[in-house]
Amino acid sequence: MFSSKRSRVVAAGIAAVVIAGGSYGIVDATSSSATTASSSSGSTTSSGGHGFAGSSGTGGFAGGSGAAGSGSNARSGPAAGGSVGTAGSVTSSGFTLTTSTGQKVTIKEASSTTYEQGTSPASISAVTSGASVLVLGTTDSSTITASQVIVDPPSSSASSPGGQTIGYSKGTQGSTEKVGTIPSDYSQGSGTLASGTTADKATEAALAVYPGGTIDRVVELSNGDYEVHNIGVNWPHHIFVNADFQVIGADD
Repeated sequence: MFSSKRSRVVAAGIAAVVIAGGSYGIVDATSSSATTASSSSGSTTSSGGHGFAGSSGTGGFAGGSGAAGSGSNARSGPAAGGSVGTAGSVTSSGFTLTTSTGQKVTIKEASSTTYEQGTSPASISAVTSGASVLVLGTTDSSTITASQVIVDPPSSSASSPGGQTIGYSKGTQGSTEKVGTIPSDYSQGSGTLASGTTADKATEAALAVYPGGTIDRVVELSNGDYEVHNIGVNWPHHIFVNADFQVIGADD
């Protein structure tokens, strides 16, 4: 979708920032500019929580089910992911992004970062304060090093297996709801890290249905489905996407 040579995946229109739930539009990343995960492909570790702590005002997330370090299925380092929301302050090196649940994400731009506005190629000048943006890249805690920035992604529909994003609130327990289909071979900590176009497509699909958090990795399961790990929210932390990049389920 990022050029005439790339196809679009259906996406939801970006809405105004809300506290929980809502829909942001996203588009299919089929760019040859691959998102690079700093970790090599291999089994994910089980040494981290669903959220991560950060100082107030610095963009650090503190969302997740339980205290940091108590969860599982966490990756060992920065990995392919992304987020969607509204651009805030813009500088020469990047910008801030606020998700639909109010989480702050720091976006770092590089000389290799590509830009789109709608479905047309654009330049860095397309990113302005208040613009709706989808960012794909390498997630490290509350910072994303952008490989692709899409301003005003085209709107369309995306089916949901149920439930809405629950934003992080300190001291509030997240939902234990399970919706849709959870792959039978899934267990927290299993699978291999995905990167490049595959990770981008899975990230976009997940954010189309459950905006509000930040995707910090995509894990390919043995049956060909994907577990997309969502942080900075109380629910859902695990979003399941099939081989056709459609969201099929979600849980805590």
